[in-house]
Amino acid sequence: MGPERDFRGHGRNPPFADWPGGARVAVQFVLNFEEGGENWVPDGDPASEAFLSDVLGAQPWPGRRHMNVESMFEYGTRAGFWRLWRLFTARGLPVTVFGVAQALARNPDCVAAMGEAGWEIASHGKRWIDYAALAPEVERAHFHEALAMHAAATGAPPLGWYTGRTSERSLGLVLEHGGLLYSSDSYADDLPYWVNVQAGPHLIVPYTLDANDMRFINPQGFGTGEDFFQYLKDSFDVLHAEGAEAPKMMSVGLHCRLAGRPGRAAGLIRFLDHIARHDGVWVATRADIARHWHARHPPQRGA
Repeated sequence: MGPERDFRGHGRNPPFADWPGGARVAVQFVLNFEEGGENWVPDGDPASEAFLSDVLGAQPWPGRRHMNVESMFEYGTRAGFWRLWRLFTARGLPVTVFGVAQALARNPDCVAAMGEAGWEIASHGKRWIDYAALAPEVERAHFHEALAMHAAATGAPPLGWYTGRTSERSLGLVLEHGGLLYSSDSYADDLPYWVNVQAGPHLIVPYTLDANDMRFINPQGFGTGEDFFQYLKDSFDVLHAEGAEAPKMMSVGLHCRLAGRPGRAAGLIRFLDHIARHDGVWVATRADIARHWHARHPPQRGA
């Protein structure tokens, strides 16, 4: 059945976030690190990958490799990651990585650079595949294998979790585990929120699929870096204005093989320059935001 739905959330009067330094908006950059964890027939997957590549309209090829798609994923770790790594480290801005365990294991140089930059590495599951299509026992096994593989690849267990391509069972596995600071398989709010308060509280730090570079390769998406910049700017400007009375958070989703392309990175560069011209901005990792929420807005039993 999965979790029940909540249409009310924080309601008319959301909590005052009280971000550090009196910030109006907490801006959070996610770098999805998936290259090497996607569907790949030599890994035993039934078909080639067809999701989030520049082969628009690609379909899975049963039992066959798709060499063009494979090379686009390889671009992500060969070039795109390093471009984005330089952009953020040059500005001293923190990043949360959603790291697929198998991708982390296959790319130790990138993992070392994440550690050098002090980035948070959250778990993005064992594989970058559609868990709704898998048997429950397989998803459960992958969940626990992902945690072990993540610790082996990075030297520490993850604080956060994001499946992404979820099933109705995914949140239940996180709640059952109980050892994570937060998870992010939700797009339901502009602020963190608590779930499962009666049985044992768990913090959701919502994510985004709109302020996300995946829309470069989806219908009704971004055609240019300027489109991407304008959407991020508009989102930020509205939240920054609202934040004078009701501070919120803004997530920005990036992928090595997408925003790591130079024409798309141009829009990201403009946005980084834009927020740098504003006061009242807290650029943080998701773990930073989660720790703040645990401390300032602990769960209220019975809420």
